[in-house]
Amino acid sequence: MSKSFLGTKNFEIQQQFVQEQVMRFQKSDGAHYAPVGKPNPVVKPGDFVFASVHLDHGHVYGQTNGLIEAGATLKWVYDPDPLKVEKFLSTYPQAKAARSLEEILEDKEVCLVNAAAIPNLRGPLGCRVMKAGKHYFTDKTPFTTLEQLSEARATAKSTGKKYYVYYSERIHVECAVHAGELVRQGAVGRVVQTIGLGPHRLGAPDSRPEWFFKREQYGGILCDIGAHQCEQFLYYTGATDATITNASVGNYAYPQFPELEDFGDANLIGNNGATGYYRVDWLTPQGLRSWGDGRYIILGTKGYIELRKYIDPTTSNGSDQLILVDEKGEQRIPVAGQVGFPFFGKFILDCLNGTEYSMTQEHVFKAAELCLLCQQKARNLTPQTLKG
Repeated sequence: MSKSFLGTKNFEIQQQFVQEQVMRFQKSDGAHYAPVGKPNPVVKPGDFVFASVHLDHGHVYGQTNGLIEAGATLKWVYDPDPLKVEKFLSTYPQAKAARSLEEILEDKEVCLVNAAAIPNLRGPLGCRVMKAGKHYFTDKTPFTTLEQLSEARATAKSTGKKYYVYYSERIHVECAVHAGELVRQGAVGRVVQTIGLGPHRLGAPDSRPEWFFKREQYGGILCDIGAHQCEQFLYYTGATDATITNASVGNYAYPQFPELEDFGDANLIGNNGATGYYRVDWLTPQGLRSWGDGRYIILGTKGYIELRKYIDPTTSNGSDQLILVDEKGEQRIPVAGQVGFPFFGKFILDCLNGTEYSMTQEHVFKAAELCLLCQQKARNLTPQTLKG
């Protein structure tokens, strides 16, 4: 079988298969959120080889999709669990199962290691990958401690390799991509505030791995799914740093899992004066057709944008709805299938050319730092009657 499906009928068949696999899960389970876009290769087959390893979170499929669509060649897959490898290979048959991580790290052809390990293992894994001379692309959250972040900063600097993060709620959502373009064009003037809502559905607890309920391993809700929100705040406002003025966490609905936080929120003030508020939770009701009613509001001096990312409740409008209100009037813009996911192609070229057009390394690390600080500063609001 060819190393790459790009430009062939086989690739189209594979994309259809991946889409069918993904759609079975996306409406009910955000852990399997893995968008499929149109191929837009920026390199030729074999020019940028990568491996996908440590398949502990379903986002690894979204990461893999984005890289393949941008022209990357998937050569290897590795996980200690052979069942995870078997499942991955059923979706990406062009990959070869590695006998160990070392086999991948010793392969000089591999440019990038793509991973979705258990959260508290992501930082150490990334440092190991960079020291082996490879770039690293990990699912969020990239770290669970500030010490891990510090080590990764130092390792990225000393090796010259990239430690990038799959901030999927912006880079893999078309209306979020388009919102960034509008903001850069000045469509709403200067951005003064953002409001991010990132609800998720927990689903059946027995469908989640054990680490999901262990605070030391998942890091806390503001550290985990809150990572998306801190990254979006920096991106849309243009701030390069921020102060956390308030943060809270709590467990309201799952007393049987005392280390789980099912609610969290935080307020930030950017170093450019912009403010931000975000809320994340695991409280999405079963009656919603999607795994989460993810929304984002960007307020500017000349208008505002509202994103309805995954669903527009009570309508048949579909996902990726962008609402723009400015001095000229009101617009509802259906974005699905219109703008694609340019991050992945830019990322590949950044790795090859030593540039930072997809996002800067400092942006990656600052977003991670802020979510860790939010978690660190958070008050625990869990009702006394529910505390273990």
